[in-house]
Amino acid sequence: MANRSYLYSAETLPTETENPTRVNCVSEHRWDIPLAHKLLVGREPRVVQSMIWDPKIGIGADYAGGTALLLDLLRVVGEGVDEPEFASRVAEIAAHLEKQSAAFFILETGEMISLDGGDVEEAVEQLVATDIPRAVARAEAAIAGEDDEWLESVRASWRDHFDSHYSNVLYFSFPTE
Repeated sequence: MANRSYLYSAETLPTETENPTRVNCVSEHRWDIPLAHKLLVGREPRVVQSMIWDPKIGIGADYAGGTALLLDLLRVVGEGVDEPEFASRVAEIAAHLEKQSAAFFILETGEMISLDGGDVEEAVEQLVATDIPRAVARAEAAIAGEDDEWLESVRASWRDHFDSHYSNVLYFSFPTE
């Protein structure tokens, strides 16, 4: 396994019998499910059928809402990051998210949640019920100016949270037509 989380977009969510007709590659991140991925699937997250693995361990969510949340947080983070590469990276991320826009995000977490050997379906339920809402709440508080300590910690390690591999082609890619 490559031990990554994979983020896609599509106009429909996968079902037990079929994947969406067109699946756009958005991002992959090595050895973690980064804050950016959690925020991007932070609006109306739900467990869906994986497009890669048999268990129902994918996460589907609203694309527009997740994108707006991430870009709002990146704006606030950027107010305290004095590195020119941060602004250029944010511009690249925003352009890629606009280009890959669809109705839904689909986050594939199978490689990451299987690392500890536990029940992967329980692990994805935990992500949807607790981890993602917690990340969203912290981000919303930071955007509102109500969680400066967390915001400073995110600024200090922005690469870990936001510097994923954004591309049209990921380790697992799907036909686009």
